[in-house]
Amino acid sequence: MERNFAKRVFSCIDNTTLNATDNVASVEAFCRRTLEMVLPGNVNVAAVCVYPNFVKTAVDALKGSNIKVASVAGAFPHGQLPLRLKVEEVHQAVEDGADEVDIVINRGLLLAGEYNAVLDEVAVMKAVCSRATLKVILETGELPSPELIRKAAGLAIEGGADFIKTSTGKGGVGATLEAAEVMLQTINNYVKICKKIIGFKAAGGIRKPEDALAYAELAKKIMGEGFVNNQTFRIGASSLTESMFSLLTF
Repeated sequence: MERNFAKRVFSCIDNTTLNATDNVASVEAFCRRTLEMVLPGNVNVAAVCVYPNFVKTAVDALKGSNIKVASVAGAFPHGQLPLRLKVEEVHQAVEDGADEVDIVINRGLLLAGEYNAVLDEVAVMKAVCSRATLKVILETGELPSPELIRKAAGLAIEGGADFIKTSTGKGGVGATLEAAEVMLQTINNYVKICKKIIGFKAAGGIRKPEDALAYAELAKKIMGEGFVNNQTFRIGASSLTESMFSLLTF
């Protein structure tokens, strides 16, 4: 393991608590622990990711740090609400101080071939994000082919995604290197045409440092060394954060 590269991957983690048992006290404690995990050189994680109703709690708990607050929204994890309610949830998260919003693509519309409707939903939610970074979750484990993953990635990017993300972590299949490769290739093709960088986030079942490093190495291979930084590359994780911190402070 190349230690400096591993530290860079640690700085790309979205430390995540998305449990049915989350409450104000537990989110505050989670944020306090996140603030304690600082590697030599003042390296910490990129963000804390929470449910929308805990955005204000996280903002207050992380005040004064450079750790961003991310919120899932858009009827996470299934996306099955009327669009106006998804938009309202995104708007509220941003109003409460979220720096980043992770929404879920409408897989029902995607699987039905209603591609314009999928694109329009992303675009509408992007419009209400204001200053916040928009990450669009494809839930690749529910998409039956690389071609459909590629299509979903393209629609998300065209709709205004700042990042595309593999999974919610709530489905049967989380992130896979195969899906990640398709998504990164789609980003790379887009960059060549439009000259605009789109970020990539792997999430869902990434629990071991070696797994996180595998996604980072794949991103480096396809996008180049400079892509692996917390402006363009993220790993969504919970238990991974502690294990990587322990490994890098040993």
